[in-house]
Amino acid sequence: MGTRGGRNIDPADQWVLDPVTGEYRLREGTGDAPAAPATPTVPEQGGRRARREGSRRSAPEPDEGGAKSAKGAGDGGAGGGARRRGAGRARKAKRSTKRKVLMWTAGTLGFVLVAGTTGAYLLYRHFNGNISTVDVGSAGSKNATSDDAVNILVIGTDSRIGLGGKYGDAGSVGHADTTILFHVAKDRSNATAMSIPRDMVTGIPDCPTKQKDGSVRTVRGTPKATYSPRFNESLGQAGRDPGCTMRTVTALTGLPVDHFILVNFEAVKTLSTAVGGVPICLTHAIDDTDERGQGSHLRLPAGPHTVQGEQALQFVRTRHSLKNGSDLDRIDLQKQFLGSMIRRMKSGNTLSDPRKLFKLANAATKSLTVDTGIGGVDKLTALAKDLNQVDPEHITFTTLPVVDNPAEGKNHRTVVVDGTRAPALFSALKNDVSLTEVAKKSKASDARLKGPKADPSRIRVTVYNGGGPQGSAQTTLEWLQNTEGVAHSTNGGNAPGARQERTTLAYRPDQADQARALAAMMGLSASALHPGTDGSRAGTDMTLTLGGDFKGPGVPVTGPAKPPADVPQSHADKKECVG
Repeated sequence: MGTRGGRNIDPADQWVLDPVTGEYRLREGTGDAPAAPATPTVPEQGGRRARREGSRRSAPEPDEGGAKSAKGAGDGGAGGGARRRGAGRARKAKRSTKRKVLMWTAGTLGFVLVAGTTGAYLLYRHFNGNISTVDVGSAGSKNATSDDAVNILVIGTDSRIGLGGKYGDAGSVGHADTTILFHVAKDRSNATAMSIPRDMVTGIPDCPTKQKDGSVRTVRGTPKATYSPRFNESLGQAGRDPGCTMRTVTALTGLPVDHFILVNFEAVKTLSTAVGGVPICLTHAIDDTDERGQGSHLRLPAGPHTVQGEQALQFVRTRHSLKNGSDLDRIDLQKQFLGSMIRRMKSGNTLSDPRKLFKLANAATKSLTVDTGIGGVDKLTALAKDLNQVDPEHITFTTLPVVDNPAEGKNHRTVVVDGTRAPALFSALKNDVSLTEVAKKSKASDARLKGPKADPSRIRVTVYNGGGPQGSAQTTLEWLQNTEGVAHSTNGGNAPGARQERTTLAYRPDQADQARALAAMMGLSASALHPGTDGSRAGTDMTLTLGGDFKGPGVPVTGPAKPPADVPQSHADKKECVG
């Protein structure tokens, strides 16, 4: 901590960003200070630049400039040149500042916690050591970015360790108290943040967990048929790590989870303070203390407010004073808080202020625990820039559809998955269907369905079952031969490797007309066609692999074109009142 006039000064206040050079410099009048925060600029290069600029400033003007100056001060020769140079530097500074803001913006759009780490791009070495990681093995992806859809599990743990007994048991190791599956479409046109109720009854699969000594211990699962655990027990219970929660979500939704981000209570306090408070709006007054003195103890009148620190944590923990006093009501508050946080972090007041960025990045990295696939500022930054492609207008918050647990009679304390509405939402996510209206982008893959189609007698294909009902390959073969006239078709049996969710057709470029004809028969979308590969396990044949979306021969294999009905939603770009 530096000093100024005998007062302690925050290190973040002693260094300011030079908008021209893009480097940090010591604020005038601060005296001795710690080393400047690390930036992507190599120090030696920065020193040479400074020496070059210093030599240019001390060198005499060229003869031409001197002649203009001697010609007469009235024409403003030297002064005009200086003004032009000053104006040029101002324009350069403005452009440079704009580029910096755009670069920082790249890390703020995807999601609030990922976004917070992007400010750390300029302070890599300082912040990289702040981030904690967990090796979840095969539960996640080792790559920070992907050309496919991305699924990130954000887990808010209810660990009370270090909070001095506030909010419950001070010794709690923490469970999956607040969980949001953040799904980003393959084309980055939209994203859906689906909250998963903590009190939802569900099965939990076996989970290999890595121990401190490097060994792996498998935590036995708890099938729903044998015992009905709550979803929040997928973390912390019996030594389960975040990888267990990832596996539980995959088993529940059918969606692979690529990464997780784990935050604790302190993260809400520090991040909300770092951005200068989070605007919220209440339709009703809140006094969240029940008759036993439990609750968040938040008291706020109806209307707009800005919360930060302890009050922000109270807000996201509130439920007793809400309509039903349930966790589902609390989820609505949390969705409003996160949407408002995204808008706050995107604001110019945050992005263009180096001091705010420093505090935000420091708070974010200290409060994050992530999987090893994104375990570093560089990886988190790459992920954030990838997610930046999604417009906030098309980031939708929703909740996994549930109903009261019928096994509990009238005293409902838990919920179960709504067997009618939930599958439709899962299908929409798998097929990248936005819950908001998104202008459909023209896809190059659509052209694969356009063009001449081969006669059925010329189609050569081997059919594999990679995820469809048992016997699907044989029934499809018989249908192709007897109904569609595809005589040169073969049953390849079960496809090797893991079960695949979608039906695919792999073919070589010279088989494009055959692929179009078969796609028309099977009702395949353009995304199901995989050109440029022989995909061949049977010589010259195309390869048709039936996936989990296969319903039977002649039934079109296409994803939902519209979002499911009756799914509650809110949007990151809109200010909404809840409560």
